[in-house]
Amino acid sequence: MLDYEGNLLDTNIPDIANNQQQLIKLYQSMVSTRLFDKKATLLQRRGQLGTYSSSLGQEAIGATIGCLMHDEDVLFNYYREYAAQFMRGVKMSEILLYWGGNEQGMNFQKARHDFPICIPIASQVPQAVGAAYAMQLRKQQRVAVCVLGDGATSKGDFYEAINAAGIWNLPIIFVINNNRWAISLPQDKQTHAQTLAQKAIAAGIAGEQVDGNDTIALYCRLKKALEKARSGAGATIIEALTYRLCDHTTADDASHYRNQQEVQENWHYEPIQRLKYYLIKQGYWSNADEEKLYSQSQEKVETAVKEYLNTPEQSPESMFDYLYETLPDTLVEQRNSIMVKEPK
Repeated sequence: MLDYEGNLLDTNIPDIANNQQQLIKLYQSMVSTRLFDKKATLLQRRGQLGTYSSSLGQEAIGATIGCLMHDEDVLFNYYREYAAQFMRGVKMSEILLYWGGNEQGMNFQKARHDFPICIPIASQVPQAVGAAYAMQLRKQQRVAVCVLGDGATSKGDFYEAINAAGIWNLPIIFVINNNRWAISLPQDKQTHAQTLAQKAIAAGIAGEQVDGNDTIALYCRLKKALEKARSGAGATIIEALTYRLCDHTTADDASHYRNQQEVQENWHYEPIQRLKYYLIKQGYWSNADEEKLYSQSQEKVETAVKEYLNTPEQSPESMFDYLYETLPDTLVEQRNSIMVKEPK
């Protein structure tokens, strides 16, 4: 619906295109997330944060998901959609704590029923189906929103989950962040399907592909899918096409497997500049607004960093403390073996 210069392409203009307040909210979220992302990467380079996974160039997906979900919905997130988490009340300092090795970072003070960041590929997909099944059994108008990368659609967990979602007609949407690269593997090397959205056909559920860098188009399609799931009409797969403008994580060097010219070309289509152009053309945004947003967002990020750096480190044995209600004997022994001994 929106080209990379901020022009509407569709003559059938959706309501969101004229909703100044909502569009500005989405833009603010995306900018704030990008500034956070930049700072987190710097912290990792300084040795103040563990391996970090950037969302550079993919901010529209998370922001739109977070904007449209209801408070009572449940997010099953993998490791890039920080914008969705921030929109749902997760603190920036909590995300930093997590990547800094402190599991308390996933003990969200808000959005407490959202699941923690999932690092194993696709394991959150059947978990989301389980939650959606519980919602259905309880006759709740809630939706499980599962976000995954393109590589996750090659895993058995994904196929089993979408099959169950189809047969049980569950209130769930699967949002595929197709950033074209599963670490170093391009899409054409991991699947022979022309699109990832069409994998929905095998499960008997709806599937569609949308420009994940077009905030307006993405908003329309996600809104429709969420309303459908909430009404009891079943699951949807949304393949959001975007591009990973960064390395896979800070432990990766994408220059070894990716053409730099391809990356530069994709900077023309990134979502923040595209929405900014549209806001300016509609008279919704100004240079003064931009300066204020960057100043406030930067201050927010720096406040979160201070909170993170001033949080006392957890002891090594804390890694065992969130595994079981009652720790098995074998793990008790391991836990005791690494406990810091108090000097006599």
